[in-house]
Amino acid sequence: MDKFPKRRPAKEDRCFSSKAVEEKIKEVVDYIQDEELAWLFNNCYPNTLDTTVNYKESKGEPDSYVITGDIDAMWLRDSTAQVWPYLPLISEDQKLRKMIKGLIRRQAEFVLRDPYANAFYWDGEQKTPFIEDQPKPKPGVHERKWEIDSLCAVVRLIDGYYQQCQDQSIFTDELDQAMRLIYKTFKTEQRKNDESDYFFVRETTEMIESATFNGTGRPTRKVGLIHSAFRPSDDATLFSYLIPSNLFAVSALRKLNKLYSEELADEEFAASCNKLADEVETAVEKYGMFEHLDYGKIYAYEVDGFGNRLFMDDANIPSLISLNYLSIHEDEDEIYKNTRNFLLSDDNPFFLKGEHAEGQGSPHSGKKNIWPMGIILRALTSSDKEEIIGCLKMLKSTHAETGFMHESFNKDNPDEFTRDWFAWANTLFGELILKIYNENREILNKI
Repeated sequence: MDKFPKRRPAKEDRCFSSKAVEEKIKEVVDYIQDEELAWLFNNCYPNTLDTTVNYKESKGEPDSYVITGDIDAMWLRDSTAQVWPYLPLISEDQKLRKMIKGLIRRQAEFVLRDPYANAFYWDGEQKTPFIEDQPKPKPGVHERKWEIDSLCAVVRLIDGYYQQCQDQSIFTDELDQAMRLIYKTFKTEQRKNDESDYFFVRETTEMIESATFNGTGRPTRKVGLIHSAFRPSDDATLFSYLIPSNLFAVSALRKLNKLYSEELADEEFAASCNKLADEVETAVEKYGMFEHLDYGKIYAYEVDGFGNRLFMDDANIPSLISLNYLSIHEDEDEIYKNTRNFLLSDDNPFFLKGEHAEGQGSPHSGKKNIWPMGIILRALTSSDKEEIIGCLKMLKSTHAETGFMHESFNKDNPDEFTRDWFAWANTLFGELILKIYNENREILNKI
C-alpha cells in the first residue's frame, strides 16, 4: 500500500483549476525533502480550489461561491481566508484573478442581503435547517450570527485583491453600497443610543449557540466598542466586546479610509471611517488592555466596559495571537509580545498540552481538543526557527494519516478529530508552508 496515497480529486473532478497554483505546488514540493510534509502541502494548499469553489459567469461578470467544506454554505470570513493564499498569484493567472473577483462580487451581494448574517447559500431562495431561529432567517441565509469579523473579512479581501492587481473594475455601485452598509452596521452596533434591534435566539441545549438575555447579550457599558454577539468560531460571546474583532474592525476601517480617499474620491466617507477607527481604537486601549499579574500589560479576549474581562484566546481568526498575522501588530510590539507569551502558557485556559501536541483550542470543541489552526497561527506569528520547526512536527504527527488538517483533534489521540473536510484549515496550512518557503525555506528541510 502506498504510504502517501493520492488525496486530491482527479483533475476532471476538481471544482476549479489554476495553472499558477499548480506550478507553485510543483516548485515547493520539488524543494521539500521530507516526503510527508511535501504530501501534506500538495493536498492542503489547493484544497479550496479542488473542492469548494463554484464558479460561473453571469451577464459577462465572474461569480464565485466558496463553501466552507463539509457544510454546504459560504461563510464571509471563511471564504476570504480560503482564497487569501492565492492572491499573490493573480497577476500571472487571469482565470484565478477572475474567480477571486467573482467572490468579491458575491460577498458584496451577501452583505446587502443581510449584514448581520455570517453564512449564506448561492441560491437566494434556499431555506436553512435553522428555520426556527429567531428572528427567522431570510431565504438564502444559512444563519444570522452577528460576528464583526464577517464584515471585516469582506474589506480585507477587497483591499488585498486591489493591492495585488490594481483592478478598479471591482468598485461597482453595489460594492460601494456594501461598504457603506458595513460602516453603518459597525456604528449601529456601538449601541450608544440602544439603536440596534439585533437579537438571536436558537432553541438548543448548547449555550454557545444562542445569545443570552433573550438573544440580546449581557449588559454592557456603551464605551465606543462594537458589540459582537458571536465569535469567529460561531460561538456566542461571554462579554459582547470581543477585542480581537474590534481591532480587526479598526484595521478594516483604516483600509476603507485609504480606498475612499485615494481611489474613490470620497473624502467625507473616508474621514467618517477614519473617525470611527480612532474611536474604537481608543476604546480598546482604555477598556481592552489590563495589567496581568505575571505578563505585564496584555489584551483581554472579551470585556463588557464595566471592568469585567475574559483572559483566553480562541484558535479561530481573528484571535489575539493572530494580530501579528493580520498586520494589526508587529511581533516586537510590547503589548503583542506580552499577550502572546500569556497565550502560549498554562495560564491560558485554552492552551492545551497532550501526549502528541500542544496548542490553542476553542470552547467550540471542548476541553481536550487542540486546533491545527492554532498551531499554524503560532508558526505564522513566530520568527523563532525552532518554534516553527516544532509546530511543523506537531502538524505532521497529528493529521491522523488523512493528509489534511482538521478543525480539532484530541490532544492525547489525534485519531479522534472533528471535521475531516475543513478547507480553511487546509489552505491556511498551505499559506504557512509558502511563507516559510519564501522567507526561511531551509526550515522545511529540518523537519
